[in-house]
Amino acid sequence: MSLQAVLQQRISSAQQLLQRAETLCPGVEGHQKLCGKLRAELRFLRRVEAGELQVKESHLHSTNLTHLTAIVDAAQSLEDITALLHVFTYQDAAGRRCTLVVDVVANGGHTWVKAVGRKAEALHNIWQGRGQYGDKSIMRQAEDFLQASRQQPVHYRHPHVVFAFYNGVSSPMADRLRDMGVSVRGDIVAVNTMATEEEESAEDDEEEDKEEEEEEDDDDNEDDASELTRVDRGTVVASLAFPAQVQVEECRRVNLDITTLITYVSSLSHGRCHLAFREHVLTEQAAQERRQQVLPQLDAFMEGKELFACRAAVHDFQVILDTLGGPSEKERAEKLLARLHLVDDQPSERTQRLTPSAKINHRSLMIFGTGDSLRAVTMTANSRFVRAAANQGVHYSVFIHQPRALTEGKEWRATTCPSDCR
Repeated sequence: MSLQAVLQQRISSAQQLLQRAETLCPGVEGHQKLCGKLRAELRFLRRVEAGELQVKESHLHSTNLTHLTAIVDAAQSLEDITALLHVFTYQDAAGRRCTLVVDVVANGGHTWVKAVGRKAEALHNIWQGRGQYGDKSIMRQAEDFLQASRQQPVHYRHPHVVFAFYNGVSSPMADRLRDMGVSVRGDIVAVNTMATEEEESAEDDEEEDKEEEEEEDDDDNEDDASELTRVDRGTVVASLAFPAQVQVEECRRVNLDITTLITYVSSLSHGRCHLAFREHVLTEQAAQERRQQVLPQLDAFMEGKELFACRAAVHDFQVILDTLGGPSEKERAEKLLARLHLVDDQPSERTQRLTPSAKINHRSLMIFGTGDSLRAVTMTANSRFVRAAANQGVHYSVFIHQPRALTEGKEWRATTCPSDCR
């Protein structure tokens, strides 16, 4: 195939891939980054087409399109995508700060996918030490992913690591990855033994040959690559596709923040949202409730789980309720509190290391820290605290919802919302 024909093929592939990516989980973190990388590839190819850049045919085959195609294919095969090309920070075994790019974060954060576009032959050669200088073995990358995932729990469970191979992976590499705890997706191909010159010259001395092989096995056992092999792409051992959804055991403990307690009993959450209040923030919350009811979301998340609340949250909730709550809101609060396990304030060790600030106050430290000690998911509308804590390196397991204030006591001076806003 001529250089021009290869170029046109790559441009067509880049255009089609960009169209797929643009409709892929819009609004998800990293979506624009992925599209931006594809546009950059397309600009490069068009500059080559216009004669602005002179490249060899091999350069066209070594663009990022293969990897980007693998990312798009992976994202289209999975559900509940939360991020693309997300950068995680972690500490390596020596305590050094490192970063890791996860191509697709799926299943609500419980699944990390690395999309691998390189051919099985190249991956296998690198693993056996026959790659180019600087090439990083897939096994080393898998170790990095596992190390990082252990430091990034989602609802107190480590994300499941999946390596998706879009140009195949050798059978011994797939076995080694699975032994490490990494799931493999893609075509798994067989390998054939390669006879080395040293082995051929030693045919006349079998005993010596056996001793050398034993020594080699001992030296290279760590990499499972003591015997040089070559990929046999024509023999596919297995083809593993993505499951529709990875099953993850759900955390059954829920810790209710004061903002959730208020939202749950608010009149706004119980049908009294077709009102315009004197306070702008309450009118805005009423409009949000008309667009999307918050109570069904809370009930769905709480269903069948143990409900907890710490004394700091319940005490301040009751103070606010006594001051601002109406009769119906107080009645709903009594029923809600009867469903909860009241626990003492017991902030976790990492919570106590947080530096207080305008967004990190004592009450929030008690509430979120107690949920962390209980290994419970904290329901909250206080996203400001969650972000501030994350900026200090503490990531809490949370369920974030929109806030609703206590409004029953202010309905007497509110006006009925015009019919066009209903």
